[in-house]
Amino acid sequence: MTGIPEYNFPAFNQAADYLRRSGYEVINPAEFGDPLLSWEANMRRAIRGMMKADRVVVLEGWEKSRGARIEVELAEKLDIPVVNMFEKAVNG
Repeated sequence: MTGIPEYNFPAFNQAADYLRRSGYEVINPAEFGDPLLSWEANMRRAIRGMMKADRVVVLEGWEKSRGARIEVELAEKLDIPVVNMFEKAVNG
């Protein structure tokens, strides 16, 4: 996520670890994002990964991220459920 130290990769990785331990297969953009590439190139990568998903999990503060807003809008238009990570952790 632009504007956050380390692009918020530590939070992405923590969420991915939690979900994997819970038995989910995870496509984590922090694992294939490249800070040397343009924002547009990284978004293309993220969207390609997202097209393989049966749901999208968002992190706290996702509304502040231009990329996350695009991903959520696309997921909603394609009927891919969007789950808030905090709610997932609290409610299972």
